Amino acid sequence: MRLTVFWERMTEYFGAGYADTFARDHVMSELGGRTVHEALAAGWDAKDVWQVVCSVMDVPRELR
Repeated sequence: MRLTVFWERMTEYFGAGYADTFARDHVMSELGGRTVHEALAAGWDAKDVWQVVCSVMDVPRELR
């Protein structure tokens, strides 16, 4: 998954105003105690990060 697609999906689910805030502030144990931004910077694949976000936040299947 390209980062542009990842951010489009984040924006679609969380909204333009909250997607970056969530990605910057929400620490998830499933990402090794990292935020979305930290996980991506550490080299995590965007698809894997998106799957974690979907699982943790119960993103509806049609948006996954």
